[in-house]
Amino acid sequence: MRNGRWRYRGPLAIVLVVALALRLWGIKQGLPYVYNVDEYGHFVPEAVAMFHHGLDPHYFINPPALTYLLHVVFAVWFGSGASVPHEFALHPDHFFLVARVTVALLGTSTVWLLYLVGARLLNRGVGLLAAALMAVAFLPVFYGHLALNDVPTLAPLTLSLLGTAGVLRRGRMLDYLVAGIGLGLASATKYTAGVMILPLLAAAVAQYLDGRPDARRDVTLGIGVALVAALGAFLIANPFSVLDFHSFRAELERQSSYTEMSHASWTGAPSLGSFVYYLWSFTWGFGWVPALAAVGGAVTIWLRQRRLGWVLVPVAVLYLAFLSLQGRYFGRWLLPIFPIVCLLAASFALALAGWATRRAPRLRVGFTALAVLALTAQGLIYSIHSGLLLSRADTRNLTRAWVVEHIPAGARIVVEPVVPNAWLGDTGGLGAAGGRWIKYPTLRLVLNPSSGLPEPPHQTVLLENYERTLGPALIPYYEQHGYCWVISGSTQSGRAFADPQIVPDAIAYYSALAQQAQVLYRASPYAPGKGPVPFSFDWTFDYYPLAYDRPGPTMTVYRLHAGRCA
Repeated sequence: MRNGRWRYRGPLAIVLVVALALRLWGIKQGLPYVYNVDEYGHFVPEAVAMFHHGLDPHYFINPPALTYLLHVVFAVWFGSGASVPHEFALHPDHFFLVARVTVALLGTSTVWLLYLVGARLLNRGVGLLAAALMAVAFLPVFYGHLALNDVPTLAPLTLSLLGTAGVLRRGRMLDYLVAGIGLGLASATKYTAGVMILPLLAAAVAQYLDGRPDARRDVTLGIGVALVAALGAFLIANPFSVLDFHSFRAELERQSSYTEMSHASWTGAPSLGSFVYYLWSFTWGFGWVPALAAVGGAVTIWLRQRRLGWVLVPVAVLYLAFLSLQGRYFGRWLLPIFPIVCLLAASFALALAGWATRRAPRLRVGFTALAVLALTAQGLIYSIHSGLLLSRADTRNLTRAWVVEHIPAGARIVVEPVVPNAWLGDTGGLGAAGGRWIKYPTLRLVLNPSSGLPEPPHQTVLLENYERTLGPALIPYYEQHGYCWVISGSTQSGRAFADPQIVPDAIAYYSALAQQAQVLYRASPYAPGKGPVPFSFDWTFDYYPLAYDRPGPTMTVYRLHAGRCA
């Protein structure tokens, strides 16, 4: 047994090194600016704010486990004094970089935990191949670069799965305890991770029906231990869900209303239905061959190892069905079931290699290598491409450098909501005194079609409704009030062109802008002779297609020449 373990440690070490390298490659993307809206607005600033207002996050749209973890990491790295928020205001990029590295480390730990799960549920070969697949698959690699909760959730989630594997194979109290702790921590990091209770219950039922004299007593006690551990871990990582229950419930309802918003309220939403969209997301976020292998693994395990089938198969199917009922859908929301589909794919690939080996024993090494290559090639290619482009300058950084050089400080400009407010300051800090330019209040003024004039400035527009505020009458208004520079990004205009029938006035606005203004600068994210990639709430922001050469949208700087701009 010891020789078997040592035989896998070398390859596992290589897998872990590759996993960490892919997640750290390009980790500084965009800095000193943070362009992902969720990354900019959620966990890092909330963790820093706790140095000022205490440990109540006053925020539960996302559970706060990652926020608390980052708060502790920041206290160790930057100190725990009241000066931390001031340091964050001056140098937010330092905090985001530390947070991103933390996420990358958690993502790599998931790879190791998945190896342990596979070894316990099936065998070490399956565990190693499943870990290799998780190490290189595009979605966990790309989101392992960002200070978001999607990838960190996978570590406690896989820990829970490790405990569940122990429950199925051994049924010890320690296994129930580990499964419960992992479940509680995962749910306190991302609410949808609570789905991992299903494999635990399936494993417990399998033990209950095992026929041993003490099985029923042990299972009843074990489930009690797991549930108490899960509740305790959840409350430790999210204590104010009880201490501030009113806010907790209100924020949960707000999150639920967001995910249930209809297609009609989501400009640029995918034309595919949610179920088909998620099936499509598997083909690139996980890989074509791994996705098909996972289906094969689900069928074969269900037919040949029914106990294990109950643990692995229903949770994946039910989770996919749950996501398909939501009004909004993104590929990264599939990540909570990636550990399970990695196991299913790896088991099927090695089973096929074993079947082929029995017919041609001399080719055993070749068949095994082919199985490994088939499962990991797509993910490795696209993750390497992702690291290359993320290590290059973002188009928004290139545009800002040009704007600083060519547009005088104090000039009036229109900037679409494709950059954070810090982009407009004199430095990369959040605390810069004032902006370098006078910015048109894009998200606070709405064009009144009847008068051709904006509404009062107190009216705030949500980011997803920005395209609905545009119309060609805005251009003479800009010129009349001296806003002579217009900076546009395809992450906004692309939404309009993806749904032209919903926002015809926005299409007319962009057409008029192209005709009435001069293009002085354009920064493209595409390799020469490639692109553009049609707008998508996945590919436009995660740069999966090989047509991309650097991160960011297509940025265009226009100069108006009528009115006060003459």
